[in-house]
Amino acid sequence: MTFLDTSSILSHIIEENHQLIPVINRFGIKLGIGDKTIGEICISNNINAEFFLAILNTFLNEDYFPERKLQKFGIEPVIDYLKHTDSYIQQAQLYNLEKHLNAFIAMSDPNNKQLELIRRLFLHFKEEMANVAGKYLAGIDTPVELLHDLKHIFIKHISGNFNENMCYAVIFTIDSLEKDLTKYNRIREKILLPMINDLKESGVENWEEIIKQYNEEKEAPSQDISQRELDVLRLVAQGYINKEIADKLNISLNTVLSHRKNITAKLGIKTVSGLIFYCISRGYISADEIE
Repeated sequence: MTFLDTSSILSHIIEENHQLIPVINRFGIKLGIGDKTIGEICISNNINAEFFLAILNTFLNEDYFPERKLQKFGIEPVIDYLKHTDSYIQQAQLYNLEKHLNAFIAMSDPNNKQLELIRRLFLHFKEEMANVAGKYLAGIDTPVELLHDLKHIFIKHISGNFNENMCYAVIFTIDSLEKDLTKYNRIREKILLPMINDLKESGVENWEEIIKQYNEEKEAPSQDISQRELDVLRLVAQGYINKEIADKLNISLNTVLSHRKNITAKLGIKTVSGLIFYCISRGYISADEIE
């Protein structure tokens, strides 16, 4: 198995593993990367190198899935990754599969009745994909089984006259999409959904609305909070009242109130539930620390 680290030359890896091209695109990395190391590329693109490596190594090694490592990064990078993956699958891969399938049917024997059945199966898959588009936060898997059946039919059960070259192209396209969907489902099921359950168990019931607001706030310019404000923020998220925070940090009650006012102004988050989500998503506290 090939395991990458920050000293790995990304272009060398891409040359041997073309399937990683759309994966690095989801992090905003385009081709033309020269001989830079993964560490150098992550620094220049403001990417968390450990998270980036965890995703790449998951794609390169079928039996590798760093569930605990991915969970420590917080919910924000996982949501961003799945959002970009969802967009790529819907807008690029699904489009490519339909284009290849239509070409295969057009270039094959029009009297082959199996082709219309294959088209119907694909349209069913396309409809199912449309139903899950943008729903990476819900407990709904993408329909990998339908895609697997489609590939199985091409390999084992297709008969009559058909264009073999285009048949191969369709199979390769299906295989690429199937692998992507499988990893998409694994990351969402093993990482994102457990994080959401942690939020629910912490008393954050309106997590979906908070995530939506958080993503909107992330688009707007924000100020960094100070170390002392972060100390106060952690204790607020852990359920301590203002007087307890003052005692723990050995500061006055007025100072605590001033810090909380600054935190709200800088983050744009007013509720305790929102602050809990912010802390968990950034890795400032774990769900176990919530009282």
